[in-house]
Amino acid sequence: MSVCVWSVWSVWRVSGTCGVCGVSVACMERCVACVCGACGVVDVNTDRKISAKEMQRWIMEKTAEHFQEAMEESKTHFRAVDPDGDGHVSWDEYKVKFLASKGHSEKEVADAIRLNEELKVDEETQEVLENLKDRWYQADSPPADLLLTEEEFLSFLHPEHSRGMLRFMVKEIVRDLDQDGDKQLSLPEFISLPVGTVENQQGQDVDDNWVKDRKKEFEELIDSNHDGIVTAEELESYMDPMNEYNALNEAKQMIAVADENQNHHLEPEEVLKYSEFFTGSKLVDYARSVHEEF
Repeated sequence: MSVCVWSVWSVWRVSGTCGVCGVSVACMERCVACVCGACGVVDVNTDRKISAKEMQRWIMEKTAEHFQEAMEESKTHFRAVDPDGDGHVSWDEYKVKFLASKGHSEKEVADAIRLNEELKVDEETQEVLENLKDRWYQADSPPADLLLTEEEFLSFLHPEHSRGMLRFMVKEIVRDLDQDGDKQLSLPEFISLPVGTVENQQGQDVDDNWVKDRKKEFEELIDSNHDGIVTAEELESYMDPMNEYNALNEAKQMIAVADENQNHHLEPEEVLKYSEFFTGSKLVDYARSVHEEF
């Protein structure tokens, strides 16, 4: 359930530049030293150890920064796809610009749409278009008219920063887990195991751990008034990317990956030892494209 919009690990990619301060670095060691020492951005007290609180602060700052960038990017794109400047963008207007960005002739695409002719696109592009159209429908606030305002267009491009999209997700989660139809979640409903059958002891152990984690998440993080029930409002607050408790939980999880000495801090040597994990493409891709999962 936890949602981290921006991961601190992306600053430690072996890219030749420190993601924190922009200083050119030759290797991972110098970048870690930059982060943990001279920069003092993540490691606020400059003790060459990063605590969960320090990482939480960094995550919150990067989330806010990403939100601002998303808004500016959305405004730029909106102006580009709203040629008549009427303050609304139709699906067809966006589709023309999107296919043009993929190398198609803008005039030919526009003519084909106007004449209701079939567009010749490859299978991969067609799949992307179908996914985009699904997101377009989700961003279109009732009453649906397939015309997006600038605010709705932001929801389309960056659903992770859309209050409406967040509420839509909460509604879907409650609908899927709510077994008695009261539009809220009890602990047994929340920890219900995903559909599947445990085939061996190892699988049972995994499921047991999953249940323990979900129980702790429910009781300590989501159920804010500790009444044993999670309402839609509580779930929405928890899933909000700007939720500080969510950021702290994410920070603790990331530290735990490499915390060999169990001091609940991240040290340069631990980052180096687990560099493959911290610089892995999957982790970087996740941090950069979490909005697509929304």
